[in-house]
Amino acid sequence: MAEHVLVVDDEVDILELLRYNLTKDGFRVSTVTTGEQALNFVEKIRPDLIVLDLMLPKVDGLSVCRRLKSVETTRDIPIVMLTARGEEADVVQGLEAGADDYVAKPFSPRVLLARMRAVLRRAPKHAALANGAIVRGRLTIHPGRHEVMVDDALVELTYTEFEILAFLAARPGWVFTRLQILDAVRGDNYAVTDRSVDVHIVSLRRKLGDVGTCVETVRGIGYRFKED
Repeated sequence: MAEHVLVVDDEVDILELLRYNLTKDGFRVSTVTTGEQALNFVEKIRPDLIVLDLMLPKVDGLSVCRRLKSVETTRDIPIVMLTARGEEADVVQGLEAGADDYVAKPFSPRVLLARMRAVLRRAPKHAALANGAIVRGRLTIHPGRHEVMVDDALVELTYTEFEILAFLAARPGWVFTRLQILDAVRGDNYAVTDRSVDVHIVSLRRKLGDVGTCVETVRGIGYRFKED
């Protein structure tokens, strides 16, 4: 079945342009013009990807993105921000809100399609599983047993180190800010600050040995698990 894309933009000309090009490229396309409509749509129908304008009336794109990423049932829907604002601060703000990529207007439909395809390829897929484990090359993560093994050797990790590793390994290729990682692993029984994420990453890499290079630093943004 064709992948379903929801396009959210208050400019009718943009909606029609994207509907034409995305449909031509094999996508199923739905369109809405407001943030409220987008949230209501996703409550009923889960799209495979959302193209979301930043500058929407009333409920803006950043608010829509944050709300979708804060709910378990919608947080894994890839979001590509589409906006006339392309300054670095806006890019960082969009990524920190949970967007997976960012395309500035005016844009080339071909470039947008390429970005969308790349984001969909990186979207979380069911990893190769063995008794519920996430298997990534020489690394095996057992969420239920809270164990990590490199080859056949057990690696002793703290609770926070384990949660960071499991979170990143489940989404190879995805780049996450420190705040996104913090939100994913935060619990009531321990304290983590955004900068202490760096400390946990350093310790995690050291304990994993040469396999620790699978956790990559993305300068100016955060971290990702190396894509297979």
